Amino acid sequence: MGRFVVTIARGFGSGGRTIGKMLAEKLGVGYYDKEILSIASEDSGINESLFAMHDEKPKNGIFKKPKVYSGELIAPDSDNFVSEENLFNYQAKAIKDLAAKESCVIVGRCADHILDGVDGVIRVFVWAELHSCVKNVMDVYGADQSDALKLIEKTDKERRSYYKLHTGKEWDDVRNYDICLNSSDLGFEKCVDIISDYISIRTR
Repeated sequence: MGRFVVTIARGFGSGGRTIGKMLAEKLGVGYYDKEILSIASEDSGINESLFAMHDEKPKNGIFKKPKVYSGELIAPDSDNFVSEENLFNYQAKAIKDLAAKESCVIVGRCADHILDGVDGVIRVFVWAELHSCVKNVMDVYGADQSDALKLIEKTDKERRSYYKLHTGKEWDDVRNYDICLNSSDLGFEKCVDIISDYISIRTR
């Protein structure tokens, strides 16, 4: 199996993060989620709390025009060095650097768009039926059904706005991905198996 990078976009409560962890463990490769914030902070010198503040939840992003990622970093002497745009730029740089040096699994943060066209990149979208997402959120966070539903709606809205802002594309458009998996029908283990088999075919 040659070098590969799996990017996983996921609906809240779908288990996409868990599937990513399971896949990385099965294949013996690195797993990167919030670790990307630490890498970007160390590289830029910008406090990690600022990255966390805007992590997949743009400030008033629903009202903003898309600022599609172009690959450029804003210089430290600029007033916009710690802007939302540049925080994304440094996360994107971290994602590109990881993809260039190792096989890995990267969750969220528009990685599918950032690495579009890069050899060996497999773009996955994980979703689930609403009742499954609600149950998963209730189990993980100890929330009641009403609060779980509100959290799902809020988080998916933020992720959709974040993706639109930085890519100019729709987050849940199947054309952005190589594989779209319904985890409520398949279960986590079968999702892992399908992605693993697809990697083998693509990198053969």
